[in-house]
Amino acid sequence: MRVRGMALQLTIIGMLVAAATAAPEFPIAKPGCRDRCGNVSIPYPFGTDSGCYYDAGFLITCNDSFNPPKAFLTTRKLHIEQYIAKDCYNAFGRTRRITPRLKLAKFIISDADNIFVSIGCDTVASLSGYLKEAGSNETQYKVGCMSSCNTLKYVPNDTCSGIGCCQTSLAKGVDDFSITVTSQTDHSGILDFSPCSYAFIIEEKKFNFSQSSLLDLQKVTKLPMVVDWSIGNNSCAEVKTNTSACQGNSTCYDPDNGNGYLCRCLDGYRGNPYLPNGCLDIDECTDATVNHNCTHICTNSPGDYTCSCPKGYHGDGRKNSEGCNRRQSLVIQIVVGKFVYHLLHFQSW
Repeated sequence: MRVRGMALQLTIIGMLVAAATAAPEFPIAKPGCRDRCGNVSIPYPFGTDSGCYYDAGFLITCNDSFNPPKAFLTTRKLHIEQYIAKDCYNAFGRTRRITPRLKLAKFIISDADNIFVSIGCDTVASLSGYLKEAGSNETQYKVGCMSSCNTLKYVPNDTCSGIGCCQTSLAKGVDDFSITVTSQTDHSGILDFSPCSYAFIIEEKKFNFSQSSLLDLQKVTKLPMVVDWSIGNNSCAEVKTNTSACQGNSTCYDPDNGNGYLCRCLDGYRGNPYLPNGCLDIDECTDATVNHNCTHICTNSPGDYTCSCPKGYHGDGRKNSEGCNRRQSLVIQIVVGKFVYHLLHFQSW
């Protein structure tokens, strides 16, 4: 069985998280445009209807026949869950082989969030494809991983060290790849605890290997993967005169992975930097997600805030600086007989 270019469900993550998780009062979609599909947020530059997305590559189809509705990228056929490569055997020979391939358009496999993994006690795996470079240039790319063992005795839990499991990092810019996995001895002698070889790209923080993986992965078809995205093919320096690139109260930055550019709201603002007036001021003094630095009085200002002290205190009001200190009162007293007279009273700073 060979899996190619299937229309797969999309969950929008990675670079989109900042916009997708913004508080409800901050806009994420163009006015009048749908901003959700089921439990998935749809921030611009993505969109579900004409005039709601940046270009055709960012068009999302929301299929309401599912419960809840599911979001699909119609032109990229991309899912953050990718098929596992498998090579399985029984006493009579091979029973299953899956060799997945994925080709992306503007999306790039995140090298920071994903790893390449092979699992099995008789496993040789390889990932081959292309790296997207500046302009339209692409370079061939290949990485391999091998794991072996002839008994469960030495297969560790919670670590992928080469015995039954091998993992390696990915290069930047991978946008087109296929995964192949084979065995050297058809799993002879280990069929009872390791009948299959597996290989896949997976989000690193969601990966945990154990001995049970050798059998349990037979029932798993897909695993989560993170992709990066950007707009266009031009860098920030090349689009700096384009007023429609990054909107007000935002800044442009070049992605770590792939070409194009990305936008983010300036410090003190939150929302969708791709929308006009999409980045709105945060009230750092009242927003529960912001840990302001004031000890006593916090006053919000556009994109910032200031700290001050109440009457009777002095200092800058900041936790990591002077803070607020109570003013000291000095009293000069004259004692005459049994009586105490307050001659002078003033405050020191």
